[in-house]
Amino acid sequence: MNSFSKNLKIFILLARYSLKTTFQGKVGVVFFLAGKAVRVIFIFIFIALLFSRTRLIKGYTFDQVILFYLTYNILDTLSQILYREVYRFRPLVLSGGLDMVLLKPFHPFIRVLLGGIDFLDVVLIVPFIGIALSIYLKSASPHLGNFMIYILFIVNSMILITAFHILVLALGIVTTEVDHTIMIYRDITAMGRFPMEMYKEPIRGFFTFIIPIGIMMGTPVQALLGLLTFKSASIAFLISLGGLYLSLLFWRFALRKYQSWGG
Repeated sequence: MNSFSKNLKIFILLARYSLKTTFQGKVGVVFFLAGKAVRVIFIFIFIALLFSRTRLIKGYTFDQVILFYLTYNILDTLSQILYREVYRFRPLVLSGGLDMVLLKPFHPFIRVLLGGIDFLDVVLIVPFIGIALSIYLKSASPHLGNFMIYILFIVNSMILITAFHILVLALGIVTTEVDHTIMIYRDITAMGRFPMEMYKEPIRGFFTFIIPIGIMMGTPVQALLGLLTFKSASIAFLISLGGLYLSLLFWRFALRKYQSWGG
């Protein structure tokens, strides 16, 4: 069995296990989904209040700002679906369980990055996609080409999101600190709920080029609206691929520095 097939088989087995355990506590599932829904509704109300006395904010209409917010939620939910296991990485390191993972005949990312598919968030992502699609289709000039480029930049954003999660894992090996790091990451990415143009400098520049949240969360919608230049698109791809490369380098460095904690 080749390496890809072996990794895929392990991933499917772990995903099946996650599916079996996700919906066991029905009350917890209801409260989780309700909490997420309430949070989204409050943000919708907040955006509506912002537009209650104006038609445009920094050149964007109400529907366009909603598209930014929905795209942020799509990307954030995708990361929660795929990379939930990162939140459980610290106990794995401290218990010495990472030793066993590194000795297994499959790539460690299958276990530490992709080993806990969150099927609850699969339920949430469907309405986000549906609402975003309906808003775009009712816009003045929906364009299939722009929509396909939007999908391409969603993939590009996921590459950058993957890089951030690998970086968190590597930091977890070096410092054994994951919980606060991933929460800081989530707080920072929340800045991408709205267009970067709504923030003043130097905040806008910082979250575009230093910590590229604007590129991660904003470029798909800019592409969808036909606002993305070739230069900006090229920079976005280079930053995502460069970020992934650097995060993998840091992961390898962290593994070289890793010392077992378990008994």
